[in-house]
Amino acid sequence: MRISLHKYFNIKKHRDSVLSTMKSHHEIRNFKSSKKPNARNLELFITLSLGIILSACWNPFAPELMEFTGEDSRVLLTEQLSPDEVLENMRYAYIYRDSLIYSQLFDSSFTFVYYDPEVGGTGADDTWGIDTELRTTGRLFRAYDHFSLVWNATIFQYPPKDSALGDEASMTKTFQLSMGNDIQLSGNAIFDFVKHRDEKWVISRWRDESQY
Repeated sequence: MRISLHKYFNIKKHRDSVLSTMKSHHEIRNFKSSKKPNARNLELFITLSLGIILSACWNPFAPELMEFTGEDSRVLLTEQLSPDEVLENMRYAYIYRDSLIYSQLFDSSFTFVYYDPEVGGTGADDTWGIDTELRTTGRLFRAYDHFSLVWNATIFQYPPKDSALGDEASMTKTFQLSMGNDIQLSGNAIFDFVKHRDEKWVISRWRDESQY
């Protein structure tokens, strides 16, 4: 069954994140109930408070250091001076779970299009904008500790490869995406790009045709 990776994640209800936050709040309440706080308790309270703040607001400036092998070891951060470089930065953002880099991939008018089998009883396309896209992907980055994104074949490209670029471009790529140890998705991603005045390219529209 074809399903959007974002739609799949919304069904997960973020169980691990919720349980972690509940545990932290429980430990803080236990600390406050202590009649004789000491330096050790104060240190624990500060540590837990910082943990709650950081878990609620994912820090994109310091992604966790991880070791990568194979394709993931060759990921590079680019200046987004072409559509290909935008997709390379998307790969970087997924692998390093970097919300800041991810937010720079999209135009303010961005639209995400996906197939929702629940619409109208028979299924239909649905959409969302930039705010939902960033919020949903941020939740993905917090929920899983490892991502691998591989761009495979280019099915369609306009302008054609080696042709001069104007201010707009389109590309259809096949891809494979893994999240954690048990989620594997693959399929097609159809992108429309626009070039900004600073010469950087961004995504204006993304149609997801992934399979889970």
